[in-house]
Amino acid sequence: MKAQRSRSWIAGLGVALACGMYATALAGQQGQGAGRQGLGAPPVNDSRTTKEELDRWMKELSNWGRWGKDDQLGAPNLITAAKRKQALALARTGETVSLSHDAILEKAVDAATPFEHQTTVMAERGIAVERQQVSFHGSTFSHLDALCHIAYQGQLYNGVPFKDVVSERDGCAKLGITGLKSGIVTRGVLLDIPRLRGVPYLEPGTHVYIEDVEAWEKKAGFKVEPGDAIFLRTGRWARRARMGPYANFAGFDASFAPFIKRRDVALIGSDAVLDAGNVPGFPLAVHTVALVALGVNIFDNVDLEALAETAARLKRWEFLLVAGPIPVPSGTGSVINPIAIF
Repeated sequence: MKAQRSRSWIAGLGVALACGMYATALAGQQGQGAGRQGLGAPPVNDSRTTKEELDRWMKELSNWGRWGKDDQLGAPNLITAAKRKQALALARTGETVSLSHDAILEKAVDAATPFEHQTTVMAERGIAVERQQVSFHGSTFSHLDALCHIAYQGQLYNGVPFKDVVSERDGCAKLGITGLKSGIVTRGVLLDIPRLRGVPYLEPGTHVYIEDVEAWEKKAGFKVEPGDAIFLRTGRWARRARMGPYANFAGFDASFAPFIKRRDVALIGSDAVLDAGNVPGFPLAVHTVALVALGVNIFDNVDLEALAETAARLKRWEFLLVAGPIPVPSGTGSVINPIAIF
């Protein structure tokens, strides 16, 4: 298989909006604000925080230097051997659940560049092979972001200069996805906010706040702990199956960022693009704080429907998480099929 190199561009405050779909989702969020104020008006801030506060958080919440000035792993350092052993003990029944959504093959509002594959059949030999191509960043495919995916004011995690280590020719010379080549084994936790609210899915554009997650912890009977991988279910795929494709996803409000630091979350993910809403001058706020300030890798567009059903049946919202990205040298991320084991 010939791999297509993933690429990144700097925008605004140095935020890299890869492959166009983040820009599409962002435009949709900003368009809502413009529509309320009149065509052509600047977007409103529909978050509980501000650009100025987010700028402060980039310093106040920072993990830079926490694991050494040359560290390239980031928050996954919190997944210690003891944490892995604790997580392994969660595999009690042996039941497994995939957290990956099937590859989308047709173009849609949430799939500008669908998955491509071409099959070659050698009938006389009874052999079939294929060529695959995917532009995985954005709002379509289940994938894991590397720490070199997004920059803030020209810097990546741990102060690494974006322009010095990222190029279209060579990809990411530092902080690439191969840092997680040995795999992820930790405690996974499901944050099922639709179940908390008694609805099948959250409506487009819904913001999830810290108090929502704390209310879910109380209802489900657990606490997010250091080294955990947390997954926000908005019901995106359930709504898509019922109502059709859409782009203005529910997700975390930008004000959620301090929770990630306070609880020492190692990895974070959702069934959409994690962020909801708009802070003018600071796009993709949760993405930026997580990847750049905290060194927390992000799972985007994972499918949490089967996980939610299994967790509800077993009445267990924690599980053993196992995942391994494709170790593409200099890669900005990887398509991925995380597995939850109960």
